[in-house]
Amino acid sequence: MTAPDEQRLDKWLWHARFVKSRSLAAKLIEEGCIRVNRQRVVKAATCIKCGDVLTASLFGDVRVIEIRGIGERRGPPEEAAALYCERLALPPSPLPNGERER
Repeated sequence: MTAPDEQRLDKWLWHARFVKSRSLAAKLIEEGCIRVNRQRVVKAATCIKCGDVLTASLFGDVRVIEIRGIGERRGPPEEAAALYCERLALPPSPLPNGERER
């Protein structure tokens, strides 16, 4: 059993409203889209705690997020936003040869 100051990564992503379901969170984790403290994780049951830093490649964006809280439920967006602090948002990589997206 995990301590109250820890939570499964898939559950935290769902509580913080980064994904619509825990199964989608687990799929992203297993595909290697999430790093915890710079270490790639592939198990949804990986425990995270306050102060950990997630680097996530989610739906075309790379986000660096510091965990500020452990959620007890999937609440409203205001409650979810209190669980993390955006450290850095990386822009999408530019297209080669200066091409523009159509």
